[in-house]
Amino acid sequence: MALWLLAHVPRQRGEPGARHVLAQALGQDADALPIVRDPQGRPHFVAPLDHLETGWSHSGDALLVALGERIELGVDVERLRPRPRAMEVASRFFHPDETCWLRSLDDDARDDAFFRLWCAKEAVLKAHGQGLSFGLHRLRFAADGARLQLVECDVSLGRADDWRLHDWQPQPGYHAALAWRPR
Repeated sequence: MALWLLAHVPRQRGEPGARHVLAQALGQDADALPIVRDPQGRPHFVAPLDHLETGWSHSGDALLVALGERIELGVDVERLRPRPRAMEVASRFFHPDETCWLRSLDDDARDDAFFRLWCAKEAVLKAHGQGLSFGLHRLRFAADGARLQLVECDVSLGRADDWRLHDWQPQPGYHAALAWRPR
């Protein structure tokens, strides 16, 4: 398994920007990259690059592109901004244990933790090919020191300990997460 993370501040967002970044990384023409979307809208390479997996996310001026070999992957990036209703969103959509954890934090730490959880959940759901409508409450993360770890998930997502997560701040004012597991 190999995994590459390519960050870029694009002029174009979404797929056009991601194709440009991927084409540079792979030494290919962006318009000729063999990428198709499955019924859920998730991008996949087809032959001769079908051993690779890709995903991307954009928010604000940031585009985050991931490329991996023989894995399922998902990525999310979010521009940090005030979320006055973050606890309302968490109470409605997050697992109850996560909501309790968020309530235990001071305001600044809570805002950061909310974005970390959001990015982590979205990265796993993207890797699995599910959208947010699948249910953010169907996966539960716990803080293990400075990192988040998936500790419980819906059986359709597989075993929680099969998933790996890397969450970080790729640049000031942004938070990101990359989730992956063997294909």
